[in-house]
Amino acid sequence: MEAVKVAIIYYSSTGTVHALARAAAEGAEKAGASVRLRKVAELAPPEAINAKPAWAQHIQDTADVAEASLDDLAWADAVLFGTPTRFGNPSSQLRAFIDTTGPLWFQGKLADKIYSAFTASNTAHGGQESTILALGNTFYHWGGIIVPPGYTDPIQFQTGNPYGASHVAGDGPPNDVALEAARYQARRVVDTAAALKAGRAA
Repeated sequence: MEAVKVAIIYYSSTGTVHALARAAAEGAEKAGASVRLRKVAELAPPEAINAKPAWAQHIQDTADVAEASLDDLAWADAVLFGTPTRFGNPSSQLRAFIDTTGPLWFQGKLADKIYSAFTASNTAHGGQESTILALGNTFYHWGGIIVPPGYTDPIQFQTGNPYGASHVAGDGPPNDVALEAARYQARRVVDTAAALKAGRAA
């Protein structure tokens, strides 16, 4: 059977969500998937970006990461979305990308795929769960199949978030627990997508 195709589409301003996305890519590849790691376009004005050195530096550091396109969604069997939380919701940059998906949705090309999400916030309880749940609203409209990590692996009892991998950026860069949770979530997505793909082929 052809390898599961996974698109990991994320927005990150200073690198926290990018680190989680890279860990998810590692987990998906280790599970045998073909992976596209894609960032969404930055929409913030230069003056806002340049006012925060870590933000400007991250843009330079990830200049080699390709920007997400609708083709990445059409290509994928499974998609993991990553975003920082913005007042309990996904970032405007990720939402702007999602808002361009109408043509694919209208053609039914977003239905029956596996979807999952991960996030980060500056503070503990800073809207992580509601951000992931908000993305779920989109997945429902697409006719997607949502695969959360749940409490299905020992790492989940350390990270404590059954909705999706998450990290408190105010504590510093993602630690080993957060990164392993992202890897595990991606492996679970790949395993589920592979079972679904095999069932459809049978």
